[in-house]
Amino acid sequence: MTEQSLDPKDWERFRSEAHDLLDHCIELMQRADERPWQHVPEDLQAQYAIGQTEAKQADLMTRLRDEVLPYHAGNTHPKYWGWVQGTGMATDVTASMVAAVMNSNCGGRNHGANYMERAVIDWTCRKMGLPETAFGVFVTGTSQATVQAFAAARVRALGSDVRAGGQGEVRLTAYAAAGVHNATKKALELLGVGSANLRLVPLSEGKMNIDALQSMIAEDRAGGAQPFLLVGTAGSVDLGLYDNFHHLADVAAAESMWLHIDGAFGAWTRLAEEPYRSLSDGIERADSIALDFHKWMYVGYDSGLCLVRDGAELRAAFTARPVYLDGKERGVASGEPWFCDYGIDLSRGNRAIKVWMALETLGEDAFTQAITRNCRLASRMAEEVRKHPEMALAQDPVSNVCVFTADASLSLEDQSELNVRIAVELQESGEAVFSTTKVGEVEMLRAAIVNHRTTEAHICEAVQAVADLASK
Repeated sequence: MTEQSLDPKDWERFRSEAHDLLDHCIELMQRADERPWQHVPEDLQAQYAIGQTEAKQADLMTRLRDEVLPYHAGNTHPKYWGWVQGTGMATDVTASMVAAVMNSNCGGRNHGANYMERAVIDWTCRKMGLPETAFGVFVTGTSQATVQAFAAARVRALGSDVRAGGQGEVRLTAYAAAGVHNATKKALELLGVGSANLRLVPLSEGKMNIDALQSMIAEDRAGGAQPFLLVGTAGSVDLGLYDNFHHLADVAAAESMWLHIDGAFGAWTRLAEEPYRSLSDGIERADSIALDFHKWMYVGYDSGLCLVRDGAELRAAFTARPVYLDGKERGVASGEPWFCDYGIDLSRGNRAIKVWMALETLGEDAFTQAITRNCRLASRMAEEVRKHPEMALAQDPVSNVCVFTADASLSLEDQSELNVRIAVELQESGEAVFSTTKVGEVEMLRAAIVNHRTTEAHICEAVQAVADLASK
């Protein structure tokens, strides 16, 4: 049998082409402001079809430059604010290279990547103010982190037998502010609790109404349900609003409920300067926090984290060690804890390295300044909107989100139509990326600024571009 390897047949050629590609990638990052989102060619899927000719296979580096890199999602551009998507950083490039060479499976066993993940988790627990008992696990993002946190909450509520036997006829109920991220609904569905058992609590001055919450809990208990979960929001999807976490923690303690905080991007105000840092006061009282590094910590996808106040409760929800995963005192199979005991993934890449690399290269203060600046830029956008009499804000920005309508003098329906048209035209022209969201009866322009490349000039240019299109 002829021995063959999947390694390059010509390592020197590979080295040369890889160096050229690295130079090209770094240049593209350096010139991110020249590379907005663009429509993909109609034949792009055909170009990507597997099994091209030998000539195409031999020229893959050129194909990466010409057919892959130009058609990015747009979020690396400094005027991308439409959705809460991080911008990526130069340190991601080197971190990803090292991660690829190491090819670590971070499900368990004794190797360096697991120690790095623990170090980043420890750092994050400290920043969130959690006690020494806290632990967590890196996941794809907050959606997965939410499922895992809720699973731990259910085990606490019903005992460990729920893992094997299910919850039977027990009707668990959960509570969140109206407008909570869809990840909460999906998680309850996946766990078998059911989204019909999610109570959406009305807002009062932008926060969950505590009186309404307590009334709902009492009503559900009287109806035979078992309230088990309270979900607070740190940075709402539409307007960047924050619940009062101290009030929620008081209710959770009095009702023996698990307090979870959806902090996908908003938890990172813990690093910001005042007045933004205090938005997330009380987050340290949570039983669990779901957050993303690939949003307001700017690192590349994917890099989410599930944190639990008592790591033993997360482990109780997931640990399962068949013989082939049995740990040893020495050798490769030694080393505790194993992350497969804290979540649903056994095969896991090294997501922590991008975070570790960014923090060690730039320092924590760089992120404090960037997050604070994003909030100030949202307020700066609001100032620009106020300069145009026909425009109107949905409300003054609370954190890093600015929502407004391009012409408040129009009917509600016409406003919505105009705002949607402006958003699409600006996206397609490459001038700026806003998304839209509905506030009351109007679909408005929305800018969620988690972009470390954005400057005041970008903000002013974008608002003026909105005004120019509105006047046509």
